[in-house]
Amino acid sequence: MRLGVIDVGSNTVHLLVVDAHPGAQPLPASKHKIELRLSEHVTDGGRIADAGRDRLGEFVQECLDVAEDQGVEDLSGFVTSAIREAPNGDDVLRAVEKRTGVVLTVLSGEEEARLTFLAARRWFGWSAGTLLVADIGGGSLELAQGMDEEPDVALSMPLGAGRVTRELLRSDPPSKDDLRLARKQVRATIAAELRPLAKAGDPDRAVGTSKTMRSLARICGAAPSGDGMYAERALERETLAEKLPELATMTAKERAGLPGVSAARAHQVLAGGVVAEAAMDLLGIERLEICPWALREGVILRHLDRMS
Repeated sequence: MRLGVIDVGSNTVHLLVVDAHPGAQPLPASKHKIELRLSEHVTDGGRIADAGRDRLGEFVQECLDVAEDQGVEDLSGFVTSAIREAPNGDDVLRAVEKRTGVVLTVLSGEEEARLTFLAARRWFGWSAGTLLVADIGGGSLELAQGMDEEPDVALSMPLGAGRVTRELLRSDPPSKDDLRLARKQVRATIAAELRPLAKAGDPDRAVGTSKTMRSLARICGAAPSGDGMYAERALERETLAEKLPELATMTAKERAGLPGVSAARAHQVLAGGVVAEAAMDLLGIERLEICPWALREGVILRHLDRMS
């Protein structure tokens, strides 16, 4: 059957259409996205502005039209930190539902971590042993570890690439003092949450997911997207640590000229690098294997499991 999933993130809103049935690999049929950047539609009080709410409603309606054209039988959607943390998030979701009829589910940070972990487990299989999965989104960092399809540890921290940029690295490029403060705060936040992972022991395999991780890996020499989703890609901590000082001196426009970095995400790739390098260092990880599946695929896999 053909399934559609609307993913409302802090930076982009995606519609992923896949051909899937229980027990089979979901095969992408089409994609549709906009750079909504909900975080830029947030008022000083943390509320989603009317313009952001209305634009989201317009895009969800676009998704309905695309899904109908693509023959989608089952359409669902979810939202993450941008709306989850907004005081008027429920009002925004009700407005979207009233306009389109689509009910968008709010995922907690822990649910994000668990679903992303499921996607990575299915991609790498049981032979991967105990997995540690790190996912950097626009609003949050998720970490999960375990040897089954459900992780033993699932953590979420307010360290998304967009959030760290907006709150700690506002100038372009940032000053040395701002960069030092961002690095200090990121590391302190991660270190305060690591005890459950430390108690879980060393993983057999460490995995990174998300567009931010893929961009960082490409900057550090990983294979381009044109090589296909099955090409092996990895992010090496040592190489990333060497690249960060260079990234810190570049403007967003200059970063957009780097391999794997889009103009829409160039302003926040430095923050993503700061978070990734800090997490890898504090966890004692020298290499993250890049998984092409992430949260959207995890949502689809869980949906198929429930169907079966």
